[in-house]
Amino acid sequence: MGRLQKILIPFLGLVLAFWFYSARDTFKPEMLRGKRVIVTGASTGIGEQMAYHLARMGAHVLLTARTEARLQSVVQRCLELGAASARFVSGSMEDTAFAQHVVREAQVALGGLDMLILNHVGASYFGFFDGDVEHVRKLLEINFLSYVAMATSALPMLKESEGSIVVVSSMAGKVGFPFTAPYSATKFALDGFFSSLRQEFAIQSINVSITLCILGFIDTGQRKAPTANLCEIRTSSKPPGPVCKLQPPSPPPGARLVPALPLQRDGAAAEDSHPFAGSSTGLLFLLSTREL
Repeated sequence: MGRLQKILIPFLGLVLAFWFYSARDTFKPEMLRGKRVIVTGASTGIGEQMAYHLARMGAHVLLTARTEARLQSVVQRCLELGAASARFVSGSMEDTAFAQHVVREAQVALGGLDMLILNHVGASYFGFFDGDVEHVRKLLEINFLSYVAMATSALPMLKESEGSIVVVSSMAGKVGFPFTAPYSATKFALDGFFSSLRQEFAIQSINVSITLCILGFIDTGQRKAPTANLCEIRTSSKPPGPVCKLQPPSPPPGARLVPALPLQRDGAAAEDSHPFAGSSTGLLFLLSTREL
């Protein structure tokens, strides 16, 4: 009997997994036509690409980030791609008052809201935690508190439209990776808050969906040098073959450096988009269909 269980349980798991992932695709681009959507961190990376996909589907998009020049370019491209309307509000999410201002702008300009996509992120370093508590506080304000402020401000409109809140998060909010302590803390906070809020909505029969998008390390073409010198590849007879050895920022002479994805952003673009960002086609499908 024990052997039979060891065979049947994995087999049933495979059958269920096959059934789940082979389910019929019910997404249609028309589902987003005319929808009113806020996208934060929309000047570059995954936020920018999501804005373009929404535009192609005929949505009204309100974009926000810090860099006004980039936002102007993205808005223009959205209009060319077929957005029902496209506008932007530039500013820093370090100020929760600005986050609330963006939501009010949607109410005035769009007459309501159907989807709130929270994607922005603050600049952080990739390295050993240096004890800078002020940096952690600032990062929490941008990566967490502004998300809470925007979701809270948008909730009355989303209740009315029975809309969606989409939180672009990270594997760093599920597993504590080295060299990302401040960043990881903010992502764990997002997961805890919005996962709990989803359960509260279910208890209260509030028909607003909450989706947490858990992204891994995805190359966005950003500068890779800051993390390259954290990993040294060396050869050794024991064990044979390449061995990855974590090193302090100054590698030993002769080390061959291997690029990795940085969390550091440059200048004014510091919170313009998620650092773990890439092609957003599959993600947009998730945003449009996933009810959690």
